[in-house]
Amino acid sequence: MAVVKVMELVGESPNTWQEAVANAVNEASKVVPNISGVEVMNWTANVSGGKIVEYKANVKVAYLER
Repeated sequence: MAVVKVMELVGESPNTWQEAVANAVNEASKVVPNISGVEVMNWTANVSGGKIVEYKANVKVAYLER
C-alpha cells in the first residue's frame, strides 16, 4: 500500500513566482523521491525601492512513500 505524505516549503526566486514554485519542487526532489504533486498556498514578495526584488511561493509538495 502506498502512503502519500505532504511537505510544506517556501520557494524563492529573483525572477518570477512560477520560478519560485519550481525551485521549491527542485529542492524537495533532492530530499524525497516520488513527488506526485504541488499545491501553491500563498504568493508573497520582498520589495525594495518600489520594485519586487524577490518572489516567494508557499507550497505543499505531495510525495509517495512506499
